[in-house]
Amino acid sequence: PLYDALYDMMPPERVERGLQTNAIEIAPLAFMRGRTLANAAVILDEAQNCTPMQMKMFLTRLGEGGRMIVTGDPSQVDLPSGQMSGLADAVARLSSTAGVGTIAFKSADVVRHPLVQRIVEAYEGSGERSDAASG
Repeated sequence: PLYDALYDMMPPERVERGLQTNAIEIAPLAFMRGRTLANAAVILDEAQNCTPMQMKMFLTRLGEGGRMIVTGDPSQVDLPSGQMSGLADAVARLSSTAGVGTIAFKSADVVRHPLVQRIVEAYEGSGERSDAASG
């Protein structure tokens, strides 16, 4: 999805040049340990599937002049049952921290096919009944 978003927002030649010159770097979360990300805009996508410790590790990589953007959908957590999402944990811990902002989107913010908004609303209203529906 990250490559799709890059190509949606920038001309292909600019994306390719950025990737070739390392002005744009796409790396797995596991490769962030030990790094300091200074003078960079860093995006963590699908953050609902991070553990709290992975989220802490990522957020503490922020260096001078850097910005971090963390995205995720709390309704689409794929972690094992009982495992807390690092995204939910970070929002709970950091929402009142100076310098940290959060934005929560609603079904009305869906920009995919118009049917997707209605699907999201149906799931929100159902209480995510996947266990009951399968039994």
